[in-house]
Amino acid sequence: MEVTPARGQYRQVADILRAAIAGGEHPRGSMLPAESELAGRFGVSRQTVNRAFAILEAEGLIRVERPTGTIVHELPPIVRNAAARHSRTHREREGSRGALATELANLDYELRSKNTVGPGHPPAHVAEVLGVAPDEASVVIRARYMRAEDVPIQIVTSYIPLVIAKDTPIEQKDPGVGGISSRLAELGHAQVEIEEHITVRPPVPEEATFLRMTEDQRVYEIFHIGWTHDDRPVKVTIYIMPTHQWDLQYRYPIEPSG
Repeated sequence: MEVTPARGQYRQVADILRAAIAGGEHPRGSMLPAESELAGRFGVSRQTVNRAFAILEAEGLIRVERPTGTIVHELPPIVRNAAARHSRTHREREGSRGALATELANLDYELRSKNTVGPGHPPAHVAEVLGVAPDEASVVIRARYMRAEDVPIQIVTSYIPLVIAKDTPIEQKDPGVGGISSRLAELGHAQVEIEEHITVRPPVPEEATFLRMTEDQRVYEIFHIGWTHDDRPVKVTIYIMPTHQWDLQYRYPIEPSG
């Protein structure tokens, strides 16, 4: 593809490289040619190539690692089907430890997670939803820093009222097959309705460091509430997910009109 002066040259270079990545010319996890090489190939300046890289980096398609070079992001977007992922069949498939573990197993990805679990003080907005005290250790907090194929993909923090979780497998790092949702069901607190509020924002420094993100990239923050049949919230989970790494899908029945 020819780069012409008719349109911003750096945008044209970005378009060419994006198409080359999508077409497999530059596979996931591979190193892109140096800026000087690409500048010579396209007949543009290194500054033009650098600006093109900035576009692709903001999109999460490439990652600049100094002094190594520029790497095509290892994983394509992962589908998160909110309507399907919370069923017991999905989260317990073949002994899975939860919905994400099943999703990654279906993709032949290895899930690695650094977990901390214990009683703690919930943030005020979480405490308000759960109806617990924000100024005391009123919840069990499960914080998980999660990777697929050694690529950081999300930070997940769950809050379960201590009155429910105390002295149960929910307090363990490995809560068992199906994860904490299955344990809640066994304790008589099965979730029958899910509520999610989604915002898009820049990552805070701690999130950016773990998720290998820049200030020009964005995360989804999903505020997830699990409700029981008697309209009681028994779990709040906050997901922090790079927007370039996730494809959020929602499908649900609509009540017939008339």
